[in-house]
Amino acid sequence: MTVVDEVPTGASDTRGRVAELHAIRQRARRGPSDRATEAQHAKGKLTARERIELLLDEGSFTEMEPLRRHRATGFGLEAKKPYTDGVITGWGTVHGRTVFVYAHDFRIFGGALGEAHAQKIHKIMDKAIAAGAPLVSLNDGAGARIQEGVSALAGYGGIFQRNTRASGVIPQISVMLGPCAGGAAYSPALTDFVFMVRETSQMFITGPDVVQAVTGEKVSQNGLGGADVHAETSGVCHFAYDDEQSCIEEVRYLLSLLPQNNRENPPAAETNDPADRRGDVLLDLVPADGNRSYDMRKVIEEIVDEGEFLEIHERWATNIIVALARLDGQVVGIIANQPASLAGVLDIEASEKAARFVQMCDAFNIPLVTLLDVPGFLPGVDQEHGGIIRHGAKLLYAYCNATVPRISLILRKAYGGAYIVMDSQSIGADLTYAWPTNEIAVMGAEGAANVIFRKQIAEADDPDAMRAAMVKEYKAELMHPYYAAERGLVDDVIDPAETREVLIRSLAMLRTKHADLPSRKHGNPPQ
Repeated sequence: MTVVDEVPTGASDTRGRVAELHAIRQRARRGPSDRATEAQHAKGKLTARERIELLLDEGSFTEMEPLRRHRATGFGLEAKKPYTDGVITGWGTVHGRTVFVYAHDFRIFGGALGEAHAQKIHKIMDKAIAAGAPLVSLNDGAGARIQEGVSALAGYGGIFQRNTRASGVIPQISVMLGPCAGGAAYSPALTDFVFMVRETSQMFITGPDVVQAVTGEKVSQNGLGGADVHAETSGVCHFAYDDEQSCIEEVRYLLSLLPQNNRENPPAAETNDPADRRGDVLLDLVPADGNRSYDMRKVIEEIVDEGEFLEIHERWATNIIVALARLDGQVVGIIANQPASLAGVLDIEASEKAARFVQMCDAFNIPLVTLLDVPGFLPGVDQEHGGIIRHGAKLLYAYCNATVPRISLILRKAYGGAYIVMDSQSIGADLTYAWPTNEIAVMGAEGAANVIFRKQIAEADDPDAMRAAMVKEYKAELMHPYYAAERGLVDDVIDPAETREVLIRSLAMLRTKHADLPSRKHGNPPQ
């Protein structure tokens, strides 16, 4: 670490003092040394300022406290007092809208958090909350600055408290661009979205050495907490990319779909995609046979503007899809069962994934469109012992608590409790539509026939023939496409080719929806 000289004070006139100021600012912008910058680049990583330049519109960044230095002594710290104290904070614009940012500078104390470092982050978080604008953290730090002891740990407490206070008020995005270990990992976990870069970013509470010492398991840093692990297995990471440039570009895209705060609507955009565009391809894309699979992503592509959507948690809990997209230029949140993965059933992870997404959309005034093709909850001892009841209840709670416009569309199967949980009319969906291929029932026809007609089937000369006849009868009586419509459980059965137009018209009508929840401090959602 380069030892920083004392601030020069030799100039006696204003011009001289201004020249000194510019020299100090230049020193702060340059960082500790060229060697430190080269070492950062050698790891395939950008510097903190290079990352900020990628994130924000050109020339828009205003830095706060660039001349801040720590006041700690002992362990040689008094001889190492670099400007910025290892974190760059400030604000700028993304697509012309204000965004606040802080970025750890790994070249200074390994980006470790000390008292002054934490105070800078606290200040920029307070500014973001007060201004009502998104906060992006570019994380590349080695955790608490051990030389400063408990003062550094207290700094994390202040960050966590502000993360919680900002939750549901402003969008918070964590971009992991280096290591994040111990208690430091809890701040990203409290934010709305987590981005990671393969090979260079890791997150874990206890590192590989501790894991091996305690459990005997030997694992690498990436194997324990790398981007792919958190994108596919733990669900901690929402997005994973191969390089920092593409990662930060996607952060910019995500910000273009989010409002500035919970008092605003998401930004609308011009589109050349006609609102009344027919989707005749949908007639062949989704098989009428409920046992045949298909990719729900293709359905979403056909419905949304320009076929473009941003899937969140793409590689975790793949039996359900959550995504942000636009319909006639207006942002919507889409929740959809994925028949191509586990037949689209709901399980523990799918329920958690969808519930958190519903809560995020509701917090930031993003209407919800739910596409149903769900055969039920995943059966099994592991699911029951793992708490599928309480985890499934999280999704139910999230939907019931949401006050944004809510539209559900039943494409094919909608069975049992999973149908109710997936924003059915009975739990408050504003509008419910169905395709003529829908099958809304307590359970599949085969299972229902086996229960209802057990005695007749058992006593029949030909049980298989009797079972087939009873299945056909049950379908004809209770599972025909218009059964729910006749009883007002869906608002209309629509032509699949007209889905886009129907959704756009319905959302336009619901745009001024106002709904109040009962007065309370807060709910007590299932855990």
